[in-house]
Amino acid sequence: MLDDRSKLLMKALVERYIADGQPVGSRTLSKASGLELSPATIRNVMSDLEDLGLIVSPHTSAGRVPTARGYRLFVDTMLTVQPGHAQGGPFPSHSLAPDQPQKVISNAANLLSSLSQFVGVVIAPRRSSAFRHIEFLRLSEKRLLVIIVSPDGDVQNRVIYTEADYSQSQLTETANFLNSNYMGLEIEEVRARLQNEVESLRGEIATLMQAAVNVSSEAINETQDEVVISGERNLLSVSDFSSDMGHLRRAFELFEQKAQLMRLLDVTGQADGVRIFIGGESQVVPFEDLSIVSSPYEVDGKVVGTLGVIGPTRMAYDRMIQIVDITSKLVSNALSHK
Repeated sequence: MLDDRSKLLMKALVERYIADGQPVGSRTLSKASGLELSPATIRNVMSDLEDLGLIVSPHTSAGRVPTARGYRLFVDTMLTVQPGHAQGGPFPSHSLAPDQPQKVISNAANLLSSLSQFVGVVIAPRRSSAFRHIEFLRLSEKRLLVIIVSPDGDVQNRVIYTEADYSQSQLTETANFLNSNYMGLEIEEVRARLQNEVESLRGEIATLMQAAVNVSSEAINETQDEVVISGERNLLSVSDFSSDMGHLRRAFELFEQKAQLMRLLDVTGQADGVRIFIGGESQVVPFEDLSIVSSPYEVDGKVVGTLGVIGPTRMAYDRMIQIVDITSKLVSNALSHK
């Protein structure tokens, strides 16, 4: 357990390192902390902090930098977030206009990236497999366009090829039947009902309906759990990465592995509010150089996805918390808009 003096010096060291990016020496720490302590006393405290694994001396430098464990202590017990401030000043007035979910998600990733100057990541909400409206358009012989509108307004188009040739009137009749009888039902329930009702339907219409259900299911599955990433290039201007191509390469490899990114953000979305994962402290973030600040977002009161900022462990966590928290609220409002 740290005493108050050690906590003050630890807090000052982390804040100074986040601001400057340079190892912090005892003389600098004495000024930053505002404590009237001798350099020898500060060196003793720093030695104790190093023994606890909270700070470390990199290479030949006489200064110290925080470890993952040190960042965790800072974030959990020393971080103060000023309401309504980010980027070192008042939080700018931003909004996300209600729109198709895909557009809202894309805009949210861009907003996270532009405000943080790091990487914005959003996992799109899991889509309902229900449909609000379906329509068929004859393109040519045995070739149709299927238009599927989800309950939240997303539109999916798919071209299908059929064994039989259908007239536009047959296609309209089939679409009307599906919309009248199955609108709002999950695709699997529609599939099951069609199996039972196929006897009462004309053969060619039943076949067309089955094809429509299959292509609808494929369209929905293809777009499940989409990960939207914005601002990867921002890391090129972060000194922590630009000076070490190995760090940069590992970061870009992570962004290419969207399945792993989804697992990371899935973990962060299992709790309420903003969560911080610091690289190297656990298997959640396997790269020591990266931290994630994330938050779940909701649609009509139900958590449906996660968004966050990925950047270097040396980031201004107070500002990132603000940015992520406000963006999650903006997304929730935009997607819940009726």
